[in-house]
Amino acid sequence: MATRDAILALQAAMNTAVLGQSRLVERMVIGLLADGHLLIEGLPGLAKTRAVKAMARHLAAEFSRIQFTPDLLPSDVTGTDIYYAEGGKGEFRFQPGPVFGNLLLADEINRAPAKVQAALLEAMEERQVTVGQTTHPLPELFMVLATQNPIEQEGTYPLPEAQTDRFLMKVLVGYPAAADETAVLRLLRAEEQAALGPKSSDKAETERPADAPIALDDVFAARHEIASLHVAEAIETYIIDLVNATRRPAEYSQDLGRQIELGASPRAGLALDRCGRAHAWLRGQDFVSPADIQAIAPDVLRHRIGLSYEATGAGRDADAVLADLIKLVAVT
Repeated sequence: MATRDAILALQAAMNTAVLGQSRLVERMVIGLLADGHLLIEGLPGLAKTRAVKAMARHLAAEFSRIQFTPDLLPSDVTGTDIYYAEGGKGEFRFQPGPVFGNLLLADEINRAPAKVQAALLEAMEERQVTVGQTTHPLPELFMVLATQNPIEQEGTYPLPEAQTDRFLMKVLVGYPAAADETAVLRLLRAEEQAALGPKSSDKAETERPADAPIALDDVFAARHEIASLHVAEAIETYIIDLVNATRRPAEYSQDLGRQIELGASPRAGLALDRCGRAHAWLRGQDFVSPADIQAIAPDVLRHRIGLSYEATGAGRDADAVLADLIKLVAVT
């Protein structure tokens, strides 16, 4: 199977398991190919956790999960040194935590206190964990998929800007269409029946070999192909212009100048480049177009800009402001 076919098969398998959230699935695949972390925000029950589990199930990767709570400790995430005694001699041995998986589901990440966030920050940025005097490298494929609820804020710890900037994209998850919800009912009903087990007379008919998960080598091969994708100088200029426009919005519009208080960091440009190439590759292109950059720009930039009180007071969110900004930045 060709590399792109394998990745498209992964995306198709995830869409089969998570109905009505094709955009979320695509962004997760792009994050995997671009070697970055995702912050997934949405109301409860919108299949955020299910989507992450679906990726883990159809990918030959080690999956781990952390349910973030206010009483969580850094060692609950990173692991700790444990004292072992044997034959009259004792020594400390490192017991790895759940962060040492390939895919890490950080469920309700904004419920963890600052010390836990700091421990996760090193893992996300430097792909390593330091415990005591020893630094432990993380697996070559390491991806954090963090979820949070945008409404229920009681007992939460808002993520600091330094940490949100480490996320390649922030993906917003909305309600599925009515037809998709009907399909979800049927899917879950079928899963319930399968969990109860088939009748003895139907067992031979219902047993099917499970689809083989996608190998990690296919992901690494895809990353190599994406790294060599052609990016024209005009596209590079367009990426930098978009990022700079968030820092100097008044040069494009007086209204935007009053609405954007904090511009995107240099990581935004790197993320636009990486995600733009992955987006183009998934569509079978051997070059990046302005449409690829525009498609992923809201996901890359929405958590990297700060809105003013005037913007929030007028009911403007980051997506609305970015939509106006993208329209004003010309492709050279």
